Amino acid sequence: MEEMEEELKCPVCGSFYREPIILPCSHNLCQACARNILVQTPESESPQSRRASGSGVSDYDYLDLDKMSLYSEADSGYGSYGGFASAPTTPCQKSPNGVRVFPPAMPPPPTHLSPALAPVPRNSCITCPQCHRSLILDDRGLRGFPKNRVLEGVIDRYQQSKAAALKCQLCEKAPKEATVMCEQCDVFYCDPCRLRCHPPRGPLAKHRLVPPAQGRVSRRLSPRKVSTCTDHELENHSMYCVQCKMPVCYQCLEEGKHSSHEVKALGAMWKLHKSQLSQALNGLSDRAKEAKEFLVQLRTMVQQIQENSVEFEACLVAQCDALIDALNRRKAQLLARVNKEHEHKLKVVRDQISHCTVKLRQTTGLMEYCLEVIKENDPSGFLQISDALIRRVHLTEDQWGKGTLTPRMTTDFDLSLDNSPLLQSIHQLDFVQVKASSPVPATPILQLEECCTHNNSATLSWKQPPLSTVAAEGYILELDDGSGGQFREVYVGKETMCTVDGLHFNSTYNARVKAFNKTGVSPYSKTLVLQTSEVAWFAFDPGSAHSDIIFSNDNLTVTCSSYDDRVVLGKTGFSKGVHYWELTIDRYDNHPDPAFGVARIDVMKDVMLGKDDKAWAITEGGITKGATIGVLLDLNRKTLTFFINNEQQGPIAFENVEGLFFPAVSLNRNVQVTLHTGLPVPDFYSSRASIA
Repeated sequence: MEEMEEELKCPVCGSFYREPIILPCSHNLCQACARNILVQTPESESPQSRRASGSGVSDYDYLDLDKMSLYSEADSGYGSYGGFASAPTTPCQKSPNGVRVFPPAMPPPPTHLSPALAPVPRNSCITCPQCHRSLILDDRGLRGFPKNRVLEGVIDRYQQSKAAALKCQLCEKAPKEATVMCEQCDVFYCDPCRLRCHPPRGPLAKHRLVPPAQGRVSRRLSPRKVSTCTDHELENHSMYCVQCKMPVCYQCLEEGKHSSHEVKALGAMWKLHKSQLSQALNGLSDRAKEAKEFLVQLRTMVQQIQENSVEFEACLVAQCDALIDALNRRKAQLLARVNKEHEHKLKVVRDQISHCTVKLRQTTGLMEYCLEVIKENDPSGFLQISDALIRRVHLTEDQWGKGTLTPRMTTDFDLSLDNSPLLQSIHQLDFVQVKASSPVPATPILQLEECCTHNNSATLSWKQPPLSTVAAEGYILELDDGSGGQFREVYVGKETMCTVDGLHFNSTYNARVKAFNKTGVSPYSKTLVLQTSEVAWFAFDPGSAHSDIIFSNDNLTVTCSSYDDRVVLGKTGFSKGVHYWELTIDRYDNHPDPAFGVARIDVMKDVMLGKDDKAWAITEGGITKGATIGVLLDLNRKTLTFFINNEQQGPIAFENVEGLFFPAVSLNRNVQVTLHTGLPVPDFYSSRASIA
């Protein structure tokens, strides 16, 4: 109801309409406000004067235009009559609703009549403050406009609905707020008084109880005001002229004013127009509902824009930081090259200095020796060594020949950093407008910091790009077979994280992911390489063990509560590769028969290991307290071998071992064993396997 309030206020005074009249342009005004904005037209410019003077060839005929649209300046927002020679321009002013209105050119003469009956100046003009259409009033003045009785009734009901809440009429002290009204009793009741004074039984059961607001309207609603004809004030409207689109009275029809027009009953046209208005309101209601949904969508977009902005800024900072890190790494590499060149130059120069120092020392010694020989006075002795000295001097001089006294290295660094392409790339670094060529999801991004492997399991995580505008309905994760073979689907769903179990140990897997929706699938993400553990780390599995098995030491140590043999399996199964684990005998009483080996997942748990065709085990051969049993499962060669205290027990125990196998032990209450995993294959077996 509150949204309707502006429709019920006068555009001139800004208050609720009082005695509203309907202008020919279908807008409403208070009758008093209409009188206040009248403008008097000069006598010489009246329609009668213009026709009498014969100057109406190119002028408007106001009466033929149905007294409307004689002057309009909707673009400027106000109307004036500055073209009249004898009348000054009338400026406009704003009403409380912001609509421009036109005050009278001069104050109205004092009168003791009501505004509706007060005389209107001759040749008066009124301009609608909403559509700015002007109208010349006839001799009837404002009485020529019909009164809007419907609008008066709507305003009255609206004001009543905003009044204070009704109180119970039967409460003795502080009246409570009424909850119902009885139409027959014409009394407002609260809930306690209704149950006490108006029980729903007997004759009162037929009374009609309505909400207080509805009862107030029906109680206070005044009799409907019957509108009278503007030309015949004593006659009520009884018919409706379709051509003139106005109610008429019986006397209007008798006078022949609407003789050639189609005239219908007022009640029938009232119902027809009500139906048309209701249909039009249905369409408008749909548009209003769509507008509300659109506003919700826009508010959601505001929140999404803020969230995407934060994520995009973080992505931009990360990308720039990555560029800076790459530049720093390259800087370190270039500095290393400069240091290497520096060390090389110093080494060459220092080697040349050392070489020249040695040669200079030798040359100086030869020169000093020759000078001492020259001082010798014995000719025969001098001649005996002079030829040899002369040859040595010439040979030494030749050694100081061309290039010997030239530096082998320059002091300048023959390196020049070409940074112009990088600077150009930095200047060209800019955003690329992403436009989806098709409504398929964007390529997912693998989050490397959250992807990892543990034992023979791999966990992968991915997300949609920050600027992705197309939603993904799900994702498809693919892995190869660990040997570079074809990819296969391992997960399809809406989650963005998946753990894949049961992979081969010591294997390299390639993983990729793509998104999909109803339109299609996105391109694959970048391929991620995953390396599983080289050796297996595992414990005994309480979930698949017999109920008599007792676990301790984080499920690495087991014993039994029964004298009968019970089977327990390891948590990890093997189908490929070479695997080795050991078991130590912690307790061994009364010569029991424990068994150690491998078994399938569906092996019998209440008999000794190896009694059925789903287990392969060793049951005897030097097993005592403190002994260590080693189990070597080579699925590449399809063999099973056992060791006791690091000594192989005979040749290969079992051959043609194929499929999925789990480490297995069977024992009773006289035995306790501890499992040791993550062990490498014995060296002697590895070397023998490589030779084979």
